[in-house]
Amino acid sequence: MIKCVILDDELLAISYLKLLCEQIDEVEVVKAFNDPKIFLNEIGTLDCNLCILDIEMPGMNGLQVAEMISDSKKIIFTTAYKEYAAEAFDLNVVDYVRKPIKKERLIQAFEKAKQLVQTAQKKDLIEWNTNIGKTIIFTEQIAYIKTSEIDSRDKEIILIDGTTIVLKNLSFRNLLEMLPAKDFAQVNKKEIIALSSIKAFSTNEIITTISTEAEHFLKLQIGETYKNTLMEMFGK
Repeated sequence: MIKCVILDDELLAISYLKLLCEQIDEVEVVKAFNDPKIFLNEIGTLDCNLCILDIEMPGMNGLQVAEMISDSKKIIFTTAYKEYAAEAFDLNVVDYVRKPIKKERLIQAFEKAKQLVQTAQKKDLIEWNTNIGKTIIFTEQIAYIKTSEIDSRDKEIILIDGTTIVLKNLSFRNLLEMLPAKDFAQVNKKEIIALSSIKAFSTNEIITTISTEAEHFLKLQIGETYKNTLMEMFGK
């Protein structure tokens, strides 16, 4: 069940969105707000797992609101302005839905949210849309994950047998929530490593057990932002 909260400064937009949500199975609107400040004051006390935020609002826009709650809630943005798409994706939200909202498009966004919520509850596997269709991947089979060079919204999973599977349109933040935290670590902005794939490491570099075409082992550079977290995971 998706329990959502709506934030939009236009009352008509809220009414329309609530009407659409009521027509979609396994979706419940817990509460709706038209004031970002009131929303932020109450969101921590509400039983919900998804927030639908309008971006263009007076005083405080949806992007600013999302920065404050994205660590604890899944987010879907709604807006009539396409120029916010890049900023919205940078915040690792579930989806970005253009106004006027169509029921079919909203259903797609909720389906993505459901996948994230469900896989967060089942840390031993990932279920997501991939280059081979909807796929279940057991996390113990994952050796390494990197951002796709073809489309940065996609993530390439390399399994321990060398198989590559491409996860479609999934941010690192949401992906990390789906993985067992004790078994995986983000190394830099573009790479995640399974701890079981690490052979040796220094403060700047990780040597993995993953073979490359040149018959060497894959080496990963540790980003400054991630050094402390990695050292803590290794008890250093």
